[in-house]
Amino acid sequence: MMQAMCGNIVKKGKLTSPLLLYNRTTSRAKQLAEELGNCIVADSAKEAVTKADIIFTCLTDDLAVLELFRQILEGDVTGKLFVNCSTTQPATSDNLAAMVEKKGAHIVTMPVFGEPSMAEKGLLICIPAGRADLVDRVRPYCTGVIGRGIIDFSNEAHGKASLLKVIGNVFIVNMIETVAEGLVLAEKSKLGTDNLHKFIQAIFPGPFTLYSQRMITGDYYTRDEPVVSIDMARHLASEVLALAEASGTQLNAYEASYKHMEMVRSYTGTKGDISGIYGAVRQESGLAYENQ
Repeated sequence: MMQAMCGNIVKKGKLTSPLLLYNRTTSRAKQLAEELGNCIVADSAKEAVTKADIIFTCLTDDLAVLELFRQILEGDVTGKLFVNCSTTQPATSDNLAAMVEKKGAHIVTMPVFGEPSMAEKGLLICIPAGRADLVDRVRPYCTGVIGRGIIDFSNEAHGKASLLKVIGNVFIVNMIETVAEGLVLAEKSKLGTDNLHKFIQAIFPGPFTLYSQRMITGDYYTRDEPVVSIDMARHLASEVLALAEASGTQLNAYEASYKHMEMVRSYTGTKGDISGIYGAVRQESGLAYENQ
């Protein structure tokens, strides 16, 4: 995700100096710098922060985020502006903001909605939260650069943006589940998946159509690398279900999706993609996981 965002910042961000890149796997940062141009690879996170004014971060989970920031905050970060695009729990976002501000730095919490293909096209939806003047400093890199729009949480608690990201996942996963179940029903009832796909294209263009295409073409199990890894999907799903339990909310449809994620993980291992929910629904309905 962050690689695509970096690409759009380089191409459309009107930079006055090269973009500094840091990745825990240095070879990945070097490869990206070669592909994009106008980039410099930092040897450490501290070096990148020292030489930058605005620092975007995007990591896989709460522990990784907190570990990185603990390292960064050991140095002098006075006046730096961090933009954390990682998907974290609301409490983690609030705690991180307090850690950063205690060190004399600033932070905008900005998770994004959109999968990697949307990130590549600059079509993400950005959710910035924090002080309004700080959000305003980040806006030039949002609409028209990495994204197509903003859901503005200026002057709201940092955790509110993360809460929307977590709850928004319910809609995305349930959409995938709906498409998967519909396609299996279309196949078994003899309507045909191609005919249902035409309906989806006509009535639900966008993500519904994208996932339907991935399913009917077999992309959900033939691709070399997952678009959204099943382990990442399961991790976020567990956080959603923990939130639901803590708030006394029943998410029956989402729980069915989570069960199917577990089936995908069991069948495919770590290489599974979230769209493999289709394969799991197929198995439950007496079909093979693979559709071709």
